[in-house]
Amino acid sequence: MRISQAKPPKPTAMLVLSDGTALPGEGFGATGQTVGEVCFNTAMTGYQEILTDPSYAGQLITFTFPHIGNVGVNNDDVEYATATAQQAARGMIVREAVTSPSSYRSQLDLPQWLRRRGIIGISGIDTRALTAHIREAGMPHAVIAHNPGGQFDIDALATSARDWTGLEGVDLAKEMTAPAPFSHTEALWERATGYQSSAPDGSKPHIVVIDYGIKKNILRLLSHEQCRLSVLPATASVEEIEALSPDGVVLSNGPGDPAATGEYAVPVIRSLIEKHVPILGICLGHQMLALALGARTMKMEQGHHGANHPVKDLSTGKVEIVSMNHGFTVDEKSLPDSVEQTHRSLFDGTNCGIALKGKPVFSVQHHPEASPGPQDSFSLFRRFVEQVNEHRKAA
Repeated sequence: MRISQAKPPKPTAMLVLSDGTALPGEGFGATGQTVGEVCFNTAMTGYQEILTDPSYAGQLITFTFPHIGNVGVNNDDVEYATATAQQAARGMIVREAVTSPSSYRSQLDLPQWLRRRGIIGISGIDTRALTAHIREAGMPHAVIAHNPGGQFDIDALATSARDWTGLEGVDLAKEMTAPAPFSHTEALWERATGYQSSAPDGSKPHIVVIDYGIKKNILRLLSHEQCRLSVLPATASVEEIEALSPDGVVLSNGPGDPAATGEYAVPVIRSLIEKHVPILGICLGHQMLALALGARTMKMEQGHHGANHPVKDLSTGKVEIVSMNHGFTVDEKSLPDSVEQTHRSLFDGTNCGIALKGKPVFSVQHHPEASPGPQDSFSLFRRFVEQVNEHRKAA
């Protein structure tokens, strides 16, 4: 593959694809080298939230928006919920050099923040050409190398990219999940006061969240909907979940191949369905719910990564603009008769939501919590809590 771009006077970083294509640029953040799957994200805001989304584990993110880093970073806008998930994305690829931050909320500039987290960045890449290549040929394996001295062994870097096993068949949820159970009370951010915490209240519905690599804004929105939250690791057993007497269960987003994570998660999900527990699945949680109900998942060529994806709610006909981040999808043709398709992508027609007929069990492929992205789907959390409360009354 050939991507034409002007060479910097003295490259300090190199992006090398598995086919041997070497793209020189300027390095920032950590030094060294890192290997991963190259995807592209079309969001125009929220680079910090994207970089801290655990769903990006194992990936090198190409930002299609040219101005990245101009508002700096802060301690509030991270999306990982535990320290184990703080290094999600392995690297970032941008067009323009990162400028000094210009936001009153900034606490650190992006290169310093990346360096502290061991994440490598490269600028000066023709991201439009790279994105076009991904759209045509799929997400390549690649290495980003950052060496201020400018010495690179291109053949060795290409070999590292070719030898990397990739994401298919890989369970990354265990790497991103919480090491131990924890509770969460932080609600949504307010301009005047920042993030607020909701006081524990025994009358509120108790939701158990299974953490496969959860985004913190999912927890904030559930707190906003007046839920008590207990977060359990990805490997939690049915017995551990039942011991908490949940009124509902949320299957979170996360990275990796859903079939691999599903080897231990799917039996647990099936048991919860049999016990008539209300369930909401998001992203990876959506895919694993589909597996538990008898459907199949498959790897996508380019995935969906961005904050401007149109999704149609098939029950209402309403089109919502949503945030997405996934490289696997549910095979619509494999859905059993007991499952209704509720949402569909208007970009490529792929499945974006399901519901189990006759039970309070549903899921969506997109990220209703956004962060970054539009808030069109916030109502899905209210819908889930309403189903939970109806189930509590009937119990």
